[in-house]
Amino acid sequence: MLLRPLWDAPSGTGALMSTRAGGFSAAPFDNLNLGIAVGDEPSLVAANRQRFAQAMGAAPVWLQQVHGAGVRRVGTADLTGEPAVADAAWTDEPGIACTVQVADCLPVLMAAPAAVAAVHAGWRGLAGGVLEAALGALCAGARCPPEAVVVWLGPCIGPQAFEVGAEVLQAFGVPAVAADQPLWRFAPRADGAWRWRADLAGLARRRLQQSGVQRISAHGGCTFEGASDFFSFRRDGRTGRMAAAIWIERR
Repeated sequence: MLLRPLWDAPSGTGALMSTRAGGFSAAPFDNLNLGIAVGDEPSLVAANRQRFAQAMGAAPVWLQQVHGAGVRRVGTADLTGEPAVADAAWTDEPGIACTVQVADCLPVLMAAPAAVAAVHAGWRGLAGGVLEAALGALCAGARCPPEAVVVWLGPCIGPQAFEVGAEVLQAFGVPAVAADQPLWRFAPRADGAWRWRADLAGLARRRLQQSGVQRISAHGGCTFEGASDFFSFRRDGRTGRMAAAIWIERR
């Protein structure tokens, strides 16, 4: 099963996200694991990646993701050699797919009139400004304002499952004592520890809106709760990776 965003992206924009179904890997990476560094058999990952690329009809550029805010412009030269260290990629080259891997973190796809971008957004990346950095690079490359960008938020860990501590609120500049609101629900524990349930997609939506993006669509699925469809690192620990990709179609 592959997911295709339901959004009003510019004509000629291709976008796709994998689930865990439809590949060759065995448990605990069953079946369509696209992560090369999670302990799966490399030949099976290669076969899975080839299947994903064939479904796109574009050439995916993979990144070495570090939960940061680095953005890389990618093109044909990035199809070989070591992956660039970055958590977001953009391109204006047709047939090149900006690709990010996830297994609870939020995949964000951005489409402008003449360029596209993909972002890996966990809480560290969000707090560090990865969305703003990617949006800025995309708008500069496409020579367009944020209002011209269309965004899709893919499935990620949902607010009922994403329990975080005070250090996460601090990273976003939110006082822990005041955090009992839709994006940060206080969730007391029996052991007395202070915990909250964070809305990762909601935090991303708010930051994008504050940056001027007006058209945002979301899948809404929870990777933690959807065990039959999605990999989840927080649920399973040793598991596979899904990928979200976006590209400009060749004419």
